[in-house]
Amino acid sequence: MNILTYTSLFPNSVQPVHGVFVYQRMVHFASRPGNRVVVVAPVPWVPAWVANPKYARVREIPSQEKFGGLTVFHPRYLLIPKISMAFHGLLMFLGSCRIVRKLAHSENFVAIDAHYVYPDGFAAILLGRMLKLPVVVSARGTDMNLFPMFRLIRPMIRWTLRRVVGGIGVCTPLRDAMVEMGLSFDQSIVIGNGIDLERFRPMEQAEARRSLGLPEGATVLVAVGALIPRKGFHFLISAFARIVQQRPNCQLYIIGEGDQRRELEGLARDHGVEDRVHLVGGCPNEKLRNWYSAADLSCLASSREGWPNVLLESLACGTPVVATKVWGVQEVIVSPTLGVLVEQNVGDIARGLEEALSRSWDRQALIGHAASRTWGVVAEEVERYFSSRFGPGKPGVSPG
Repeated sequence: MNILTYTSLFPNSVQPVHGVFVYQRMVHFASRPGNRVVVVAPVPWVPAWVANPKYARVREIPSQEKFGGLTVFHPRYLLIPKISMAFHGLLMFLGSCRIVRKLAHSENFVAIDAHYVYPDGFAAILLGRMLKLPVVVSARGTDMNLFPMFRLIRPMIRWTLRRVVGGIGVCTPLRDAMVEMGLSFDQSIVIGNGIDLERFRPMEQAEARRSLGLPEGATVLVAVGALIPRKGFHFLISAFARIVQQRPNCQLYIIGEGDQRRELEGLARDHGVEDRVHLVGGCPNEKLRNWYSAADLSCLASSREGWPNVLLESLACGTPVVATKVWGVQEVIVSPTLGVLVEQNVGDIARGLEEALSRSWDRQALIGHAASRTWGVVAEEVERYFSSRFGPGKPGVSPG
């Protein structure tokens, strides 16, 4: 199968971990016999006078590059943050038309594989109609657990889902949300994310702590994610402050960066744990293995998640988790032997942390569970599903 993957959620030479889960799925799909993938990953056009480093770095992304084993094109499209969201899908389509049409002349694509229902999936449907190609869209999280709440976006999500030939949710609640918004249940499927066992494998805890300069005798808790309200670090820090009263050797390391840094630092000071809560900053994906292996416990306190990769990553390194039971979390932590599920409030998170720290864990069982969900397994599931949607005798174009 010759597939055009279309998504703004894709890593590049400037942002190497951006949407790495999409890359992993499709590079493993492309490695299967008979498959080929070309990626179009549009990025916003940033004028030269914009000095904000967050946006200025986007200018450094090349128009074409090789990422891993895949050829990736990065057409530019106009985007005005927080203003043009209602036109985002149309602007993405207009910015991508030229390169996609050119690729279609040289590549015998059988379908478009879009990731993120809006705006990416919306733009992909327009491209599919232009090229007379069927479109399958994957829901990843915010596109279905937040965007449908916006009055101007909701109709475009519904329009998109009624015109795809298939929809993949990375967890059951996302698939159900797609069906509720217009996707046929018979066209839908759940395919969760996978794990890279070469990148995420256990290290000796003492070795991992030495590599990071962590105290060997401490009880170490690790949490990985962007410093944004949705990740619930304000709940976690407050719950951790309660734990410290009984476990004074505890240390919490939060790996990630974001706009909430100052607020979280202030919260740690207010609780008197500023010397025990460490906001480490960003970390390359390949270095996270050291953090998970160094930890006694990994924590996720989010209010919304699709399929949180951090859970499988932690388990693959032999580290149990405490996680809020939202959306796809319960499809990763399927047994109490893997972790403790909690509600997103300070009291229940504190209870979960104490329970997890008091238990003995079979780390080999954690590693074995993660190892059953490799990206190779995911790629095989995707290939089988694609064949069912646009193989021989299947629909040739997206419905009008």
